[in-house]
Amino acid sequence: MATPAASGGDGVGPRSSKRQGTATWNPKGAPVHNRRTSSYPNKGFESISGEDPSNKPLANDGAQLAQPSWLQKQLMGLKDIFVQPLNVLLIFVPIGIISGKSEWGCLTTFLANFVAIIPLAAVLGASTEALAAHVGQMLGGLLNATFGNAVEMIVTINAIKAGMVNVVQQSLIGSILSNLLLVLGMAFLGAGLVTKESSFNAQGAGTNVSCLVLSSLALTLPTVFSYIPETTEEDGVMLSRIIALVMGFVYIAFLVFQLRTHADLFVGEENEEEEEADLAVSTAILMLFGTTVCVAYCSEFLVDSIDEVSEQYGLPCSFIGLILLPIVGNAAEHTTAVTAAYKGMMDLALGVAVGSSTQIALFVVPFSVIVGWIYDVPMTLNFQAFDTTVFLLAVFIASGILGDGVANWFEGLMLCSTYAIVAIITWFIPAAKEGRELMGIPGGGFTPTVFV
Repeated sequence: MATPAASGGDGVGPRSSKRQGTATWNPKGAPVHNRRTSSYPNKGFESISGEDPSNKPLANDGAQLAQPSWLQKQLMGLKDIFVQPLNVLLIFVPIGIISGKSEWGCLTTFLANFVAIIPLAAVLGASTEALAAHVGQMLGGLLNATFGNAVEMIVTINAIKAGMVNVVQQSLIGSILSNLLLVLGMAFLGAGLVTKESSFNAQGAGTNVSCLVLSSLALTLPTVFSYIPETTEEDGVMLSRIIALVMGFVYIAFLVFQLRTHADLFVGEENEEEEEADLAVSTAILMLFGTTVCVAYCSEFLVDSIDEVSEQYGLPCSFIGLILLPIVGNAAEHTTAVTAAYKGMMDLALGVAVGSSTQIALFVVPFSVIVGWIYDVPMTLNFQAFDTTVFLLAVFIASGILGDGVANWFEGLMLCSTYAIVAIITWFIPAAKEGRELMGIPGGGFTPTVFV
């Protein structure tokens, strides 16, 4: 699926903001000062012996150390983005597109595009941060808010165009659950391997949890409304569109609150050096455009193959939506959060996990309703009883754990166990009967609602 994604300047994640002389802002976390990881110095150099370099003769008749050229900076920035272990999976991008166009089979198309979008999400996030580093804080935050969750948004658009409302709803709830339960839990477990307890900014986390409570309310009430006698589907659609506009306004207000009026509440303890960005604006825009096109193609083929995979191979649609699809857009962020927590940067880890959940709940969910409005598809906030119940309980347990500002490994275990329970239940939600019989699994006949 997020986000703008918070990432520290130590290179632990693919979405690290860089800007010289100021703190860049990320809606998934606190304002962050970033540290350059390249080999080119920007503050001169020190001799190994500790002596003042100015007292020693310089090579080439006193010529100063040459600064990297524009082309060298671009190559250095591209190297930082692409030379990552995860990007080996980029080989699946052409395979996925070719399989979709050549109709190699629903399972091959699904798996190839599923794997392809994982590294594309990382590259897309890095390109977004590179572009955001050249603009002001507010515009940079809006860029992160828009393109940080571009994968989830593109998948949402393609699924709504195909009329697969249930898939959209389940994937959005699944993205929130994976960040709030699995990622946060694994981050606490990772931190517990190196320290008994880890402290974090409870005020910033509390504000994000409050936004999640509001979002759970916005999803629960339309669901309950649908059970009131004599209410119609048209009433539910109109109600959802009005609530989506309110949620969008709240998200804009939250950006102002986090960035302008109460930025001090979201400042973590990690202090980073302030450095400049390597990628130029033109390079970042080209990267952003090219990656977005690839994501659009892969997500379209992925969405088109979901129904057929579910029917032929018995993979429950609920499991695909709630568990598998969120992995697509959040794999890179998951790595960032766990690595940051292991290194003791808990505020960064919470910025990715909890902040990403807040962004999806307050921004991407209303966005999906608006997209349905544009395409005249009845996309509503009636996320069905099971999805809204799971969302409510996840917010409940997360708020209890985050309330004291201290984390330990046992709390992480509880969060991961909760996610495992949800995943097990979604597997047993009935799917297509024929496919389940092929796999030797008993089950009823259920196919997701598709509006055409």
